Order: sequence, then structure tokens, then C-alpha cells
Amino acid sequence: MGVRNVLRHSAWICWKDLLEFSRSKLRLIMLILMPLFMMVMVGFIFPSGSTISDTPIAMVNNDSGTLGSSFLAQLETINNQTGMMDLSNAQDFNDIKTKLQNNEINGGIIIPENFSADIRSGKQGMITIVIDQSNPQMSLTIQGVLGKTIEAMGKQSAIYNLNSRFNVSVTTATAMVTPYVVESKGIVPGEPNYFQFVAPGIIAMVVMMALMTGLPHAISYEKDIGTLDGMLAAPINRLSIILGKVMAQTVRGMIQGFIILFLAVVLFGVVIEGNILLVIFLILLTVFSFVGLGILITSFTENEETATMVMMTLMFPMMFLSGVFFPLQQMPWYMQGLAKFLPLTYATTALRKVMVLGADISAVGTEVLILVAFGIVLLAVAVPMFRQAMSK
Repeated sequence: MGVRNVLRHSAWICWKDLLEFSRSKLRLIMLILMPLFMMVMVGFIFPSGSTISDTPIAMVNNDSGTLGSSFLAQLETINNQTGMMDLSNAQDFNDIKTKLQNNEINGGIIIPENFSADIRSGKQGMITIVIDQSNPQMSLTIQGVLGKTIEAMGKQSAIYNLNSRFNVSVTTATAMVTPYVVESKGIVPGEPNYFQFVAPGIIAMVVMMALMTGLPHAISYEKDIGTLDGMLAAPINRLSIILGKVMAQTVRGMIQGFIILFLAVVLFGVVIEGNILLVIFLILLTVFSFVGLGILITSFTENEETATMVMMTLMFPMMFLSGVFFPLQQMPWYMQGLAKFLPLTYATTALRKVMVLGADISAVGTEVLILVAFGIVLLAVAVPMFRQAMSK
């Protein structure tokens, strides 16, 4: 009977919090707009591929022979077919430097004076790609795309020379120039892209933010205005207060998580390779792992403002240390070690395995156990502290 009363009272408090939240039209609008803005920002602002299109590139031909002009003519022919670059001419390196500083171009290609002479004497012809170091992401993309394009042009030139000069068949010449063939194959259909990688992390992050920003208002705000004292004086178990408020924030977090999931699939074409029920379970587990932390912080903070500041101080490092926006393997080893102590790391990893790689429950068993352990330990510490704080 005691458990039944606790659950019934918890449901009342949950309904009261949700009803209070729904009375503010602005809050309801932001409940939808916040995840929408987040997905649009990530989907359209962050890079989603490794290709370039109509990128301004300046060309400098210092070659005294004819091969430099032939190379640039061949490059222009390829560009007319692909539309990779918006090509223009420059006088020298300093001219390219000035144009980069004035944001007129994103990179440059320089053919040196001895380009033709080196190739005719059996040496390699040097081609310089000038990059914009103030834009590392674009520079890496330009370097990669132009490097592969120029490399492919060089192979075609070598194959042509073997075929025409030494009467070697095109097939044999191709095998001589490129003896190895590399094939990349994923474990699920489709090409990898940045948005497919980041979407699971965004879902986990938004759920975390909804929970950790909602709890200060749900507990600390009512403590500030005195309504919490009325609930404490009521003939209900204090555990019902905790459960009710947690249930209300869980509903909010789940709603925003589902909005993110819906937008990712409908607007940005994210394919969920794994079981959708497992994805929902992991979102619920993410909520559970952060509930204790939210209660713990609101238990020892004096007011809503202090609780919100502590929450924000914890959230932002977790956003960047948990592999939401880039792989953990790219971080220094000591930062990777720190990431292992953050529940968002395991929530992001588990969701990414299921959504991107089509993993089943056995493949995310470790992450599930760790998230459950995080939630239990934090709740075990937070609930007694909350009760003690409420008794003061």
C-alpha cells in the first residue's frame, strides 16, 4: 500500500509540473525549436562530406616549358566536368597570399619554373598546393581532393606514356603504374558522412541538456518561491516528490529526444540501421544516468541560479569530451581517460553503435551496464542528500 501511494503521489507531482510547463506557450514553442535549431545548425553548418564544389582556387604557371600549360589545361577540363573549383589566375605565391588574406580564394596551385625540365629528365614534377591555414577543415578538404585529383592525372599521364612510347597495353600499363587496388567496404550499406556520425551524439546531448536544465527549475525554483515547503508539509512521502519531478523531466527529455530522432530521419536522411526499440531504450537509459546527477546538484545548491550555473559548468565540458562532435580517438590520451568518467560518453557510443552500425543489445552491453551503474550510484548518493536538504 505504501508503494502504491508513493507512485500515485509521484504521478500527481509529475502531472503538476507538466501542467505548469504547458501553461507557458513560449516554453512549448522552445521545446520544439531548440532541437530543431540544433539539428539545422549541425546539418547545414558543420561539414558533412569530403568534397568541394565551386571552391575559388588561383593557379600560377611559372613553367618555362609546355607541360605546365598542358597540366593546367587538363585540370580545367576535369574541373569543367566536376565543378569542383572556380579557377582563376594569379601571378606568383605572394599574389595568392594576398588573395587568401582578402578572402578572395580558398587555395592555390603553383607550377614551378623547372616543371617540364624535371619531367623530361626523368624526375618528378613538383606541384605546390597553397592552403588557407585560418580554415583547417577547408584546407584539409582542398588538400585531399586536389591531391587525389593531381595524383590521378599523373597516373593517367604515366599510363599514356607507357602505351605510346613502349607499346605497352593500357591494361598492363595501368597495372604497372598502380599495382595495388584498394577497396573500402563498410559493415552496413551507404557512404559514411559526418551528420550520420553526429546525430546519435546530438540526441544524447539534447536529452542530457533537457534534464539538467529542467531539474534546477523543478526543484530549486520551487524552493526559492516557497511552493516546495507546501509539498513537504503535505501528507506524502518525500520520495514521491523526487520521483514526480524526475518523471516530469524524463517526459520532457524523451519528447525532445524523439523530436531530434524524427528530424534526423525525415529532414536529414539519417538511416537507423539497428532496432528502433533499442534506440528508445538507450534514450531512456540516458535519462536515467543523468537523473541522479541533476538531483545531487540541486540538493546542495542554495538557489536556482547557483544550480543552473553548476549544471552549465558540467554540461559544456561533457559536450566536447564525450565524442559528440568528433571521435574520442582524435583527443590526447589523457582526455580520452577523462571521457571514460562521463556518462554522456557511453550514451553517445551506444546510440552510435545501434543507429550507425546496426549493433544489437549484446554489442552495447558494456555501455548499458556502465550507464545503469552511473544512474544507480548517483541516485544512491543524491536521494539521501535531497531528503537531508529538504529537512533543513
